[in-house]
Amino acid sequence: MMAETTTPLIPMAADGGCADSSDGSLRWWNKVLDWEEAKNQMLFSLPMIITNVAYYLIPVVSVMFAGHLGEVELAASNLANSWATVTGLSFMVGLSGSLETLCGQGFGAKIYRMLGVYLQSSCLISIFFSILISLIWLFTEPILILLQQDPQISKMAALYIKYLIPGLFAYGLLHNMLRFLQTQSVVSPLVLCSLVPFILHIGITYILVYWTPLAFTGSPLAVSISLWISALMLAGYILFTPKFKETWQGFSLESFDQVFVSLKLALPSAAMVCLEYWAFELLVLLAGILPNPEITTSLIAICVNTEAIAYMFTYGLSAAASTRVSNELGANNIDKAKHAMGVTLKLSVILALAVVLALGFGHNIWAGFFSDSHVIINNYASMTPLLMISIILDSIQGVLSGVARGCGWQHLAVYINLAMFYLIGMPVAVALAFLLKLYAKGLWIGLICGLSCQTGSLLLLVYLRNWTRVELNGSNNLDHTVVV
Repeated sequence: MMAETTTPLIPMAADGGCADSSDGSLRWWNKVLDWEEAKNQMLFSLPMIITNVAYYLIPVVSVMFAGHLGEVELAASNLANSWATVTGLSFMVGLSGSLETLCGQGFGAKIYRMLGVYLQSSCLISIFFSILISLIWLFTEPILILLQQDPQISKMAALYIKYLIPGLFAYGLLHNMLRFLQTQSVVSPLVLCSLVPFILHIGITYILVYWTPLAFTGSPLAVSISLWISALMLAGYILFTPKFKETWQGFSLESFDQVFVSLKLALPSAAMVCLEYWAFELLVLLAGILPNPEITTSLIAICVNTEAIAYMFTYGLSAAASTRVSNELGANNIDKAKHAMGVTLKLSVILALAVVLALGFGHNIWAGFFSDSHVIINNYASMTPLLMISIILDSIQGVLSGVARGCGWQHLAVYINLAMFYLIGMPVAVALAFLLKLYAKGLWIGLICGLSCQTGSLLLLVYLRNWTRVELNGSNNLDHTVVV
C-alpha cells in the first residue's frame, strides 16, 4: 500500500490549511480565503501558467504574422490552426495525461525507476498517434470542402497544415516531458524551456515570412521549428541533469510492456480534453458557412484564441487543484481537500476578473495583433462583452475539472462535457446563428449556454457526490494500491 505519509507535490500549510471543523458548525465553502494555502497554490501555478501560455502562443504568433499578409491568409491560417487543434494538438495534450497518474503516483511511492519507463511508453503512444493524425492532415483540403468551407480558404489551410506536421510529433513528446517533470515538482525550469523557444519563434517567424520566398508557408514551418527547439531543450535537461539520475535511467525495452497500461489511462484523458476543445473549434467551422466567411471565420477564431489564452492562466490553478485534492484524498483528509478546492475557486474568480478587465480596456489593441482590418477590429469590440462572460465561466469550470481529475471522476466529467456542449450549447448556437440571424454573436451565446450548464453540472458534482478515496489496481510493477 502507498504510504499515507507521502510528501505532497504542493506543500500544505502548517495547520493543513483548514480551521478545526470538528463541531460541524462551519461549512467549508464559507470559510475566509486561506492565504497560506493560496500562496502555496500560486507558487506552483505561476510557472505552469507561464509555460502553458508560452507554448500556446507559439502557433498563435504564426497566425498573427500570416494574418497581416491579407484577409484570406488570416482566415486560412486561423482555420488551419483550429483544425490542427481539433484533430491533433488537443489529442496530444490529452494522451500525456496518463503520466499524471503513473508518474505522479510512482514518484509518491518512490518507485523512481518506473517514471522513465512510463515516459518512454507514453512517447511511443504519442508517436504512433502522430503518424495516424499526419495521414489525416494530408487530406485536409477535401475534408474541409466536405465540411462546406470556402474552397480557396480550404486550399490555403491545407497548405498551412502540411508544414505543421513535423511540429505535431514535437508537441506530443513535449507534453509528455512536461508531465514527467511536473509530477516531480520540477516546474521552475519549465519557464526557461518555454520562454526561450517562444522568443526565438517570433524572430524565426518574422524571417521566414518576410525575408524568404516562403511567405505564408513560412509561418507554420516556424511553429514546427520552435516546437522542436523546445522539445530538444527539455530532453537535454532531463538527460543531463543529475537530479533525474533515479527517475531517468536510460532507454529501456520495458517501456513496450507498459504501452497498454499507459493507453488505458491516456485514451479517457484524451476524451475529456478533446470534447471541450472540439466544442470551441466547432464554432470556427460553423462560422465558415455563415455569410461573409472571411470576416466571420477570422472573428470567431480570434475569440476562440482569446478564450484559450485566458484559460491558460486558469490551467495552472487547475493543476494545483488536482494535485492538492488528490493528495488530501489519498490521506483521507476530505475536509482539507474541499477547503483546497474552495481556495482555488476563489483564486480563479480573482484571476478571471483581472483578465476580463484587461480585455475590456484593451480589446482593440489585442484584435490589432491579429488583423489590420477595421471591420474585424470593430466586430471584435462588439463581441467583447460576451467574451468576458465566457472567460469567467471557463475559469471556474477549469478548476472544477481539475478537482474532478483529482477525485478520479474523469468518466463523469466526460459525460458532462458531452451533454452540456453537444446537446445544449451547440444546438443553441446553431439556432441563434442561422435561424435568428445573430451570426457570430449567436454562435458565442450558444457557447456561453454550454459553458453555463457545464459549470453548473460540475458544481453539483463536487457538492453532491461523496468525496472518497478511489483505489485503482495499477500495473503489476506497482506493488502498492494506486491512490487517486
